[in-house]
Amino acid sequence: MTFALATLAFLAAGWLAIVALAQTAEDYGLKVREALSGTPRLVLPAIAGRLSPRYPARRTVRPQPRPAWRAAA
Repeated sequence: MTFALATLAFLAAGWLAIVALAQTAEDYGLKVREALSGTPRLVLPAIAGRLSPRYPARRTVRPQPRPAWRAAA
């Protein structure tokens, strides 16, 4: 009886895996077909807004050589 239940569980798990893979492949195929046809599935409206950095951009500061280093060179 144990082998019969194990076989039933194995077949049920296999069936669920096949159904899940088929559904995934169907969704993926639909997306590929829409992309190739050029018709968008979901059209999002454009968002108008102004983007500004939170902190102002800084210029990089070049290190100034110290006088002692100049004399050594």
